[in-house]
Amino acid sequence: MSEIPRDPHPDATLALLREGYGYIPSRCRAYGSDLFATRLMLKRAVCMTGPGAAAQFYRADQLTRRNALPRVSFALIQDNGSVMVLDGEAHRRRKAMFLSLMGPAAARRLAEATARHWRRAAARWATMDRVVLFHEAHVPFCAAVCEWAGLPLTQAEAEQRAGEFEAMVEGTGSVGPRNWRGHALRARTERWMRETIRQVRAGTREAPEGSALQVIARHVDANGEPLDVTIAAVELINVLRPTVANARYLTFAAHALHLYPETREALQSGDAAAVERFVQEVRRFYPFIPFIGGRVLAPFAFQGHDFAEGDWVLMDLYGTNRDPRTWESPDDFRPERFERWNRDPNSLIPQGGGEPEAGHRCPGEWITIEQMKAVVPILAREMRFTVPEQDLTIPLDRIPAMPRDGFVMTQVRV
Repeated sequence: MSEIPRDPHPDATLALLREGYGYIPSRCRAYGSDLFATRLMLKRAVCMTGPGAAAQFYRADQLTRRNALPRVSFALIQDNGSVMVLDGEAHRRRKAMFLSLMGPAAARRLAEATARHWRRAAARWATMDRVVLFHEAHVPFCAAVCEWAGLPLTQAEAEQRAGEFEAMVEGTGSVGPRNWRGHALRARTERWMRETIRQVRAGTREAPEGSALQVIARHVDANGEPLDVTIAAVELINVLRPTVANARYLTFAAHALHLYPETREALQSGDAAAVERFVQEVRRFYPFIPFIGGRVLAPFAFQGHDFAEGDWVLMDLYGTNRDPRTWESPDDFRPERFERWNRDPNSLIPQGGGEPEAGHRCPGEWITIEQMKAVVPILAREMRFTVPEQDLTIPLDRIPAMPRDGFVMTQVRV
């Protein structure tokens, strides 16, 4: 490898765990470089940050997601055979299946379902003495996406499945009990998904035409064969899990409304553009995914460094969203900055960069935005609640990040 700045430690795994979201951006700032070399888990890696790096990282002909994350994390959020680890024509065909589910009309239907289930949940929270929003918010998101996908749930089922999806995401950035719990509950979800796919294929369960359940159960890959039932189950989970995980964004939205009350006034007017600006600033400002891994498929050069086939690369998402070259005063929460945003696909990358049709950008990003646009006005205009004394800090050494006390609410009124 050509000479680029190097982390001097023989292995930086403990530093990454200790610093979390700040590990890559802090070193890039210290080195005055968009990339540096390090060792993680005793393996060489190159870490990158910034829009220019994202443009390189999200070229599907240059990097693959295969063998790019530790198995203990990867199996919780993707698993073998999923679209994330495919390349070339196989990836394009599978990605097209996901994109067919996520057009504007489908996104609106899911957003409407999310708002309806959120209002129902808020009425239930009004009967509770204390609501930990981070945990409770997963339930309406789970109920909404499962209904939309052709898997309607009872209240008890929604609570159970929401807990499973929450545990999967919570386990990704940890080792030990949190990770073990995520794997145990994911196994239960996978059994549910496999049985559901089998029932649809056997004709003993109806799946609404065009629903995620029907499309994935009937999908034919490039070889002309239906997906293996295990892979079909994984892909159905890949529709549901990240959508339920948007509950984290709504917790961050509540956090922002509380800490930056001046932003609430713009949302009170019902201005759709103001809501979208607020939503985008929540996605930019708050820590969602810290970084994503890739393996080099075809050699390329970037900023004087030659990347060889098989090199392990980590792309900094959190730091890119706060890159001062792109974002003025990046550590300030300012929704109005999106009045002037040029919509560069590699500058705002909380769920990946590049174009979703050809690359590995999350195909559900637009659904995330629509869901937030549907629920944020309810938070800002319809709900009233008290935020009691608590720890509202968001430690960046915890992956995935969340307010330390989960954002507690009392005296909820709707």
